[in-house]
Amino acid sequence: MSIDSFSARGTLEVGDQSYEIFRLSAVPGTEKLPYALKVLAENLLRTEDGANITQDHINAIAAWDPSADPSIEIQFTPARVIMQDFTGVPCIVDLATMREAVTALGGDPNKVNPLSPAEMVIDHSVILDVFGTSDAFAR
Repeated sequence: MSIDSFSARGTLEVGDQSYEIFRLSAVPGTEKLPYALKVLAENLLRTEDGANITQDHINAIAAWDPSADPSIEIQFTPARVIMQDFTGVPCIVDLATMREAVTALGGDPNKVNPLSPAEMVIDHSVILDVFGTSDAFAR
C-alpha cells in the first residue's frame, strides 16, 4: 500500500468497474519522461513505502537528466514476474532447495516464497514419457 506522499492516488471508473490508479501529473517533471521511465515512475508511486521507496526516489526519476551520470539507485517492484523455462526452472529448483534447507533447520518451508507472483512459460522443454500408444495424449 502506497503512502502516497504526492496525493497521486485516484480512481478510474470504466462502466461499472473502479480501478485504483496513480496519476503521474501529481509529480512535476514526469510529463517530459520517456515512456519507459513513466512506467517506472508510476511503479514508484504505487509502491512508495517511505523506506525502500521514498519521495526522494520519485523526485529523482522526475528530475531525470539523460546526459547526467546516475547518482541514485531506483528500486523497481514488478507486479508479477514471467519466466521462460530456461530461467524459470533454475529458480524453481532454488526455491525447492531453500525450502528443503528451512525444513532441515526446523523452520516452516511455506514461508519461502517469491515476493511477487511468478508465472513460468514452458515452450519447448517438455519431456515425453508416453508415446506411440492410443492413449498417449490422455496420459
